[in-house]
Amino acid sequence: MSQIIGIGHTGRRKVLQATAAIGGLQLASPFIIKARGETPVKIGMVDPITGSLSALAVSEVEGAKWTVEQMNKKGGILGRPVELLIEDSANDTGTGVQKTHKLIERDNVDAIIGDVNSGIAYAMMGVTAEKKVFHVVPGGHTDPITGVDCKWNTFRTCNTTAMDTAAITGELVKRFGKKWFFITPDYAYGQTLQNNFVKKLKALGGEFQGDMLPIATSDFSATLIKAKAYKPDVLLNNMGGSAQINCMKQFVQFGMGKEMQLGGALFEIESVRSVPKEAQAGWWVMEWYWNQPNVPEVKKFVDAISPAIGGKMPTARHWMAYVSLHAVRLAAEAAKSLDAVKMAHALGDLELPPEVSLMPGKIRYRAGDHQLMSDIYIGQMHNAGPGGPDDLYKIEATVTGEEAAGPVESTGCKMSFPA
Repeated sequence: MSQIIGIGHTGRRKVLQATAAIGGLQLASPFIIKARGETPVKIGMVDPITGSLSALAVSEVEGAKWTVEQMNKKGGILGRPVELLIEDSANDTGTGVQKTHKLIERDNVDAIIGDVNSGIAYAMMGVTAEKKVFHVVPGGHTDPITGVDCKWNTFRTCNTTAMDTAAITGELVKRFGKKWFFITPDYAYGQTLQNNFVKKLKALGGEFQGDMLPIATSDFSATLIKAKAYKPDVLLNNMGGSAQINCMKQFVQFGMGKEMQLGGALFEIESVRSVPKEAQAGWWVMEWYWNQPNVPEVKKFVDAISPAIGGKMPTARHWMAYVSLHAVRLAAEAAKSLDAVKMAHALGDLELPPEVSLMPGKIRYRAGDHQLMSDIYIGQMHNAGPGGPDDLYKIEATVTGEEAAGPVESTGCKMSFPA
């Protein structure tokens, strides 16, 4: 038997530390039986398993591990078993780049997945493009990844910030008003997210104030006092992971829930589970949700993966990892090769089967910019409903990826392949 998850002693210790900190999630390595002489397809995964985005990263790791197990039960990729090698970027760009080099140059991976942190994912792209390794970004949202700095070898599963803001801005203005206050992380994701929000808000005649803060900020008191004095219609908490959770807790402590609405781009289920009930509110984007009764493939996926992740419902982060790994498989099978150039050509505009996309409609990675054209859900966050403790969101509207993204020309991407 051969261990499928290659983490290494130091990496394994970090994974265990991170999972203990967010609820003791089980990340024990699965095993497969390999035929003698059979060479595995190696996929490297870089994610911030430790640091302020660890809860999101661990969900992606959970989703990736389960997906690889299922793939191997069905023949792997090109008839070969899949081996997943996981590295911790520790939410640090230099570390993420170093781990990417290690996976490519020492471990000889055939493809790379990562990172949750947009800035790290962006930096990893430079390495993977130079080394000609196929790369899928599951959950890093900053626009240039599939925009002005798009790469021939890189595909992205989550939305761009421009897509998320295009989907939600009009709804927030229509329901609550045009005076907004932003609390935004000061790195690639937050910068592009707020810029897109501001552009659309101003076009609708709105006004705003806000603060840009370090990604790992824990004390939001000064910013919340500033927001309270501004008296906005909507407070947009654009922070992520533990920073967003801390901000929401302090928002409740300051008694601000009756003074302004909450809303914005992402309030991910990993974070919603960790905030007071008073903060489980507002109108937000959800990039994938487990409760889609009209899509039978979703129920099959949920029923299959839930026992493997502690009985919880899967989140968008599990979905992002699942789709990203199947993107590697589909690209290799369509190309009949693990050559990155052939895989990239093959995946562009390839319609994902419904059991992979897990949403209605024709879902594809657009050839012109390699961005997934997935549906975007707009709706309300709420306390746990009749569907159980994970029934935290109600989809009120759906925006197609094509509608939110606009034409390729508007992204600034000029795709160029190696000669």
